[in-house]
Amino acid sequence: MPLEAYNKYKMDINKFIADFEEVFEVENGTMKAIDVFRDYDEWDSITLLTLTAMLDDEYGATIPRKDFDKISTIQEVFDYLTNIK
Repeated sequence: MPLEAYNKYKMDINKFIADFEEVFEVENGTMKAIDVFRDYDEWDSITLLTLTAMLDDEYGATIPRKDFDKISTIQEVFDYLTNIK
């Protein structure tokens, strides 16, 4: 579903976290919004590519590298996407 549809119906942080867990291949309920996703052992270049693809496929969004480098937590990614105009 495109980002516009999620914004229209309010993105759900719980689904967003579940999508992150799928990308990181961790058990459901492992991640929290305040987690620094780069601190997970699973974080590597492949996870970055998978996350980028998930954000595009599920949310129709791309975060520019200069902005992504400033983002630390899952909540910050969520906030960034919900504030895209």
